[in-house]
Amino acid sequence: MSSNNDLFRDRLRRGDTLVGSFVKTPTLHATEILAQVGYDFVVIDAEHAPLDRSHIDVMLYAARAGGIAGLVRVPAISDILSALDCGAVGVLVPHVDSPERAREAAAASRYRNGRRGYSGATRSSNYGGGSVWSNVDAQDAQTTVIAMIEDPQAVEQIEAIAAVDGIDAFFIGRGDLTVAYGAGRADDPVIVDAVRRISDAGRAAGKAVVVMVNGPEEAAGFEAMGASAFIVSTDQGLLRRAATAALAGLKALSPVRRPGVP
Repeated sequence: MSSNNDLFRDRLRRGDTLVGSFVKTPTLHATEILAQVGYDFVVIDAEHAPLDRSHIDVMLYAARAGGIAGLVRVPAISDILSALDCGAVGVLVPHVDSPERAREAAAASRYRNGRRGYSGATRSSNYGGGSVWSNVDAQDAQTTVIAMIEDPQAVEQIEAIAAVDGIDAFFIGRGDLTVAYGAGRADDPVIVDAVRRISDAGRAAGKAVVVMVNGPEEAAGFEAMGASAFIVSTDQGLLRRAATAALAGLKALSPVRRPGVP
């Protein structure tokens, strides 16, 4: 990992290799563990997991305490302010399927040249520490806006979306694209072509590309297309994988017959 003094946004935009995971359980422990083992970021999943604002607040505190970048996948653009006030360093915004929606997401995430509402009493504003404009500038420099490209209409407009100022990166939603295109699998040619087009547009516009992967081998293929940030599973997925492997190993042990036991 780079120095904690490096902003996550700067590392993402310059193309550092970054590794993160979605966090879906309403507890701080998964975030704390991922930080301890050296992950670069977590994405707190407020779109698809049972997380309310109180959960998100505590999980972002754990991210700050652990020195790991805490981002939030928000359900809607209207939820961006809440996530950022709680201390998120960035947001994943779902279904950015047009330049207009990209501009709306960027504006909701910025004070200057945007429309983010200001409060000096939040974690993001150090609970009243510092001046208004020092907080504004620090937050605008830190806040990372990742547009989730997960709709066919987004792919068709990807070059125009990539041209929008204030969008720092694309997250390629292969699962949603697979369903939306009616493809049989995530490696169907239509999905591969969509991924390549999104990656090419991002690279041409200087936007980072983020993708969810199963492991290093799959990540290498996406890296060759231009991706630099990788989301590995979820806290639930990692737990299930480890639990399944541990159980299989124990079940494979040869039975031991104890004396007197039939």
